[in-house]
Amino acid sequence: MGLHRILVADDEESMRWVLSKALRKKGYSVDLAADGNQALRQVREQSYDLVIVDIKMPGMSGLEFLDKARELRPDLLVVVMTAEASMKNAVEAMKRGAYDYITKPFDLEVIDAIIEKVSRARDVSNQVSLLKQELKDRYQVEKNIIGNSAAMREVYKTIGKVAGSDITVLIQGESGTGKELIARAIHFNSTRLGKPFVAINCAAIPKDLLESELFGSERGAFTGATERKTGKFEQANHGTIFLDEIGDMPLDLQAKILRVLQEQEITRIGGSQNLSVDVRVVAATNQELQERVRNREFREDLYYRLNVVPINLAPLRERSEDIPALVEYFLERACAELEIPTKQCAPEAMELLSNYSWPGNVRELENTIKRGVILSSDPYLTTADFASLTNRQETIHAIPQEQSLESLVEMKLRNSMNGIEKLDKGDIYDRVLEQVERPLIRYVLEKTRGNQVRAADILGINRNTLRKKISELGISIKKD
Repeated sequence: MGLHRILVADDEESMRWVLSKALRKKGYSVDLAADGNQALRQVREQSYDLVIVDIKMPGMSGLEFLDKARELRPDLLVVVMTAEASMKNAVEAMKRGAYDYITKPFDLEVIDAIIEKVSRARDVSNQVSLLKQELKDRYQVEKNIIGNSAAMREVYKTIGKVAGSDITVLIQGESGTGKELIARAIHFNSTRLGKPFVAINCAAIPKDLLESELFGSERGAFTGATERKTGKFEQANHGTIFLDEIGDMPLDLQAKILRVLQEQEITRIGGSQNLSVDVRVVAATNQELQERVRNREFREDLYYRLNVVPINLAPLRERSEDIPALVEYFLERACAELEIPTKQCAPEAMELLSNYSWPGNVRELENTIKRGVILSSDPYLTTADFASLTNRQETIHAIPQEQSLESLVEMKLRNSMNGIEKLDKGDIYDRVLEQVERPLIRYVLEKTRGNQVRAADILGINRNTLRKKISELGISIKKD
């Protein structure tokens, strides 16, 4: 990982000039301070990889600075300089936590050697810290993946088969099914354990910023680029990058992702140098990528490069046998977070939870349990604690049996396409957006009396997506 930003604190202007020139020539970002007080202010305001400080300065001495700076940042690496080569200074500096000690005058090669040693030490320290954190995360991930249904057992088998290789994996599933947990499980069980796991949500970052986030940028590459920025691929070097919601990635960036997969190289924005990266790619989407390929919204060549090994996560409604175990786990975790005695779920409440369709999947279940734990003062959660689910079910059942969503879609299509006597499912889904979207959304909104939360649940889409559709299609909402 190396060093990037260095602070030089010395009351001699000539020493500051010499060191800053030499260090900047080697590519480091260097800040300067003329005394200990100024240096301490800069440490308080900025993050430095290394501080080189003179012992004897007006006001706060280098040793006093060392004490105060390490109080602020115990992990800060400080190299002490002095013109007085005494044992007392050396011993005192090292006792107070200095990383090294050098005597003026010195050759610049001495500084180079120290920086190389500091850089190696930081790399080792970072690797150890990362490994400890990853082992902790691995335990949490494996603890958090709950389920013994046939669908989940197939997922576990696939993780075991692919984890030991660097093969590209595409995880597909509805929102809230736990795609990132599966990606982390693949990483934590791979030979890249101890290396970075870097996640990025391609749908959450504006198009004009996503390329910079992925590949980094050089200073001056665009307005506001005041310094070099390291992208996610560089950060994930030797590890795993998780490209979440890759179906939303713009086509021009898809071509650059394909190049990374093929060449294992990136180029920062504004840069001309190709940088080699050793990164395993795990991607995820809640969209049907094959359909987007047919619509020319997703590159076919990229789809096949990503979809080497597919993992399909079943929605929670298709593995309802896992719900009791998930409920117990979320109850225990929520109570632990709130530091209250563990609550239990009454049988009738568990039946309600097990029979609910969960359009938001595991994430919705977790939030529902957490809300119930927070609002209930009883040791047992009952159906009353999940009244919102009951209300949603009642809304769903308010649509007549013969007018399920699928039959409603088909009916609307029949009414809107004269001359077609019979439709199969292929016809329905090929033309549903064109022919049915507006009347279907309007119908469900009427049935829910304008309640967008309930309407989104019934339609199986995100509330923000519903709001966007209402605006795009010019649908007026009538409320009682």
